[in-house]
Amino acid sequence: MSEIVISYSETPIWDPATYDAERRRLVPSFDLLYGSVGELVARLGGTRPRVLDLGAGTGLLAAAVAAAVPGVRLHLFDGAGPMLAKARTRLSAELLEAVTVADLSSVLPPGPYDAVVSALAIHHLDDPGKRDLFARAHCVLRPGGVFVNLEQVDGPTPALTRQYEDMHERYARAAGAGDAEWQGALGRMAFDRCAPLADQLAWLAEAGFDPVDCVVKNGRFAVYAGWRT
Repeated sequence: MSEIVISYSETPIWDPATYDAERRRLVPSFDLLYGSVGELVARLGGTRPRVLDLGAGTGLLAAAVAAAVPGVRLHLFDGAGPMLAKARTRLSAELLEAVTVADLSSVLPPGPYDAVVSALAIHHLDDPGKRDLFARAHCVLRPGGVFVNLEQVDGPTPALTRQYEDMHERYARAAGAGDAEWQGALGRMAFDRCAPLADQLAWLAEAGFDPVDCVVKNGRFAVYAGWRT
């Protein structure tokens, strides 16, 4: 396994020690959302596919992909070194092809990859940054490859966005998130730059993906994908 350090964050927004448990409480339909990303990669077929995980964090999404695709070769890409350190403990060395410590505005590894995946990371970019990243992801995919993003999205109207926010809180509370945990989540989400799903699908098409589609959606959480022809 190789490691490339482009930029390094000593203090992640999330605590690696508590991230996984909090994610399960704060993300509705957790297993369906994460599992659907793995299934889309598995449906590509082939042996030992190469997968680039953008904003890999502690390796939650990479683990879901590995569960669906035995023998996958994973390249983890994240700006928080401590989060990636936990990912290394979760994933076997045989699965880890490379780890890059860099933020999402950095140059992507050249590939070619069979799949580029991401979970709840790209919404930290502004809209031009999202469009630029989609174009860069398209470039590092092989023909026939897929880009899959598990994302937090805005509704098509402010009223629906507020409804989705209310649904999110009700789910999190029911899953066991207490006042302190929910307030912490709200503090982090205040810095998010979410965009409507329809806009993001249009940006994928603009980047050259065809077809594009939303695979799973639960309120403000969606899994959408684009294929490179």
